[in-house]
Amino acid sequence: MGHFLSPETAAALARLSALDADAAAPPLERMRAIRAVLHHLDADPAALASVRDALADGAGWPEIADAAGLKPTAAKWRWQGTDDDIAARLDAGRKRSARPSSVPTDLPGHSVAEAAALLGVSVQAVYLQVSRGKLISRTVELADGRSYKRVFLPGDALPSTTEPPLNNTPPTTTTPTTTEP
Repeated sequence: MGHFLSPETAAALARLSALDADAAAPPLERMRAIRAVLHHLDADPAALASVRDALADGAGWPEIADAAGLKPTAAKWRWQGTDDDIAARLDAGRKRSARPSSVPTDLPGHSVAEAAALLGVSVQAVYLQVSRGKLISRTVELADGRSYKRVFLPGDALPSTTEPPLNNTPPTTTTPTTTEP
């Protein structure tokens, strides 16, 4: 085919061209071929080679970013540095995206946002109801120092004081106060 695309990208492009020439090509096959071309083009070393050639010819990052449809910062993140630098950045990005949420899922009660959604009110209204004693809340502190405010709705089971605390740390309790105007 050409002289700068990888064989995989060239094959995906040829497959898409063949499907484009076939009026009876199945729609799902067309979609798969389009996605395959996009995938191969995004990973093709020809893009990096083109960027390095453009830099060697005196182009700046704003021009490269414009040609790629990116912002200059994104273009630099994607293509600046050695092959090892680029691979390290991509690996770090993949690790961040694969990392699970750091918020524990086994806490008692509901978060303030969850309670607000369940009650159909704002987060501020939940805090107001807690301060007025209409809802019970507790601040649960974990062994690593993180703390979470948990709200217990009517009908929710309150954690007993005889149960072992989460992560061997006793929960800090916020006792509701009742002040009638």
